[in-house]
Amino acid sequence: MSYTVFGNTAGLKPSEIRKLERLYRRKIPPVSIITHELAKEIAQISAELNRQVGILINRKGEIDYVIVGTFNRIEIPELRGYRDHIARLKGLRLIHTHLVNNHNKAKNSGLDQDDLLDLALLRLDLVGALEVKKDGEPGKIHIAHILPDPEFFSGAISEEEEKFFYFLKPCYVWELKENFLELVENLEDELERIKPLKEIDENKDRALLIFVKEPKSLFLEEKIEELEELARTAGVNVVGKIIQKRSSPDPRYVIGKGKLVEVMITAMRNRANLLIFDRELTPSQVRALTEVTDLRVIDRTQLILDIFAQRASSREGKIQVEIAQLRYSLPRLRAKDDAFSRLTGGIGGRGPGETKLEIDRRRIKDKIAKLEKELKKISQERELRRKRRKKLNFKVVSLIGYTNVGKTTLLNMLAKTRYLAEDKLFATLDPVTKLIRTKNGKVFLLTDTVGFIRDLPEDLKRAFKATLEELYSADILLHVVDISHSDFENQIETVEKILEEMELFHLPKILVFNKIDLLEKRENFSPQWLKNLISKYDAIPISAKKGSNLDMLIEAIEEKLSILEKPELGSSSASLGEESLPKVLQEHKLF
Repeated sequence: MSYTVFGNTAGLKPSEIRKLERLYRRKIPPVSIITHELAKEIAQISAELNRQVGILINRKGEIDYVIVGTFNRIEIPELRGYRDHIARLKGLRLIHTHLVNNHNKAKNSGLDQDDLLDLALLRLDLVGALEVKKDGEPGKIHIAHILPDPEFFSGAISEEEEKFFYFLKPCYVWELKENFLELVENLEDELERIKPLKEIDENKDRALLIFVKEPKSLFLEEKIEELEELARTAGVNVVGKIIQKRSSPDPRYVIGKGKLVEVMITAMRNRANLLIFDRELTPSQVRALTEVTDLRVIDRTQLILDIFAQRASSREGKIQVEIAQLRYSLPRLRAKDDAFSRLTGGIGGRGPGETKLEIDRRRIKDKIAKLEKELKKISQERELRRKRRKKLNFKVVSLIGYTNVGKTTLLNMLAKTRYLAEDKLFATLDPVTKLIRTKNGKVFLLTDTVGFIRDLPEDLKRAFKATLEELYSADILLHVVDISHSDFENQIETVEKILEEMELFHLPKILVFNKIDLLEKRENFSPQWLKNLISKYDAIPISAKKGSNLDMLIEAIEEKLSILEKPELGSSSASLGEESLPKVLQEHKLF
């Protein structure tokens, strides 16, 4: 029977390889963490090689992997065929040697950060570092395991680590009294006991939201709230949030390695299967995070794209979403190599695989070009409808604003329609135009458009150009603001910035403070505070849901329209009778 020795085998003699291979024949009683005889054997081999030696032992007491490293490091190969359930341990324990440097014994005798990373990221049953003295005799063994719940054990070695790991008191191997099978069974029972909140639907994705707070980054609370809302809109259960303060994101993992430990153990405790980052990740970062955590990883852009894909109902909306998704996926194509090791890396992306990658890229580019032609045709049809409206001298009022501020609810109240208006982000993707006739006989078209959001992905801006073109034919912009939102001032700034980028800032605007019926729930609310805001922004306070102050809003629109109308045009639409107007709209295909 042949056995493979993994790791740094370069420079080893055949006799040394054979010694390592013989370790596979050893068997440990299932109740023991390790036997004194085996500890002595691996300590002697490690001292002779002057390299760390590690063994991975399954729960039957069999050695599944023998690994050799360098003097101060050991790398675990890819582990196949073991349990990958996020809430279960792997079923393997790692015992490896630490060569003690007599000049600095304290530093390299115990468990180091690499050991704890392996323990968390691979979900090992436990990890043990066996001291090896200069004469090859085994010293004390340092053992740790994942802590399912901080209350499960007490006596961990530090305030930070006690959240995630339990450390057994260092001792000689012959002093170990723990029944390994009982220990690991208790750990898994505890993991099973700590279930997520009852109201969480187990059939939905369960996500951890991850934020990096840089020194100059502001409004963290608002960003957390918004990402939570995006996740809820996408149908994802948020089971935890992790925040790291860093001077700059880690180029490989975005967060530090220590924080990755927190991510993995929090994911285990909460059955999380998805990580959502509140920033755009590079393709290499997504790959690195996926490989090291074995969890699905998406960024804010991908989350928004997913929401758009769920919400798009018209052919135009679906095309725009597909274009944005294809553009997003193009730089993220790579050859999948099953031999790619999670911890040690591997080979991938060479040889014939490159040809397939190029074929995939070309197909995506061809698909984008085809969809863009189709979208251009739709855009031309929209332009034709806009020209017909202009010919009949209809004035267009466009609803704009941050997502989920109540634009569609306002449209429904003014136009007496029943379009879907949910308390979710991006409930409206496809533009809707309806005819509004005021009590004073004024007639105008009211258009509802997709809501804006901070840091709107560039691919989405480009893809939704056809939808946003509706704004270029607007005569008045009705900027709706959710005044009950804690971050409404920044939302106003975001919308104004996007209007400036689109060169629409010059258009006449009416600022509308919506959801005044919810203001009483705000802390420190007072009527004087609202009065001062209305005066500061020259805004109209309304409640679209309750129908409050809509007459005031219509009066403001009429006033703006009166300024815009030119007497010499005679307003062909105004001359039409009430009965003939819908007929004309239908004949001219204005919607």
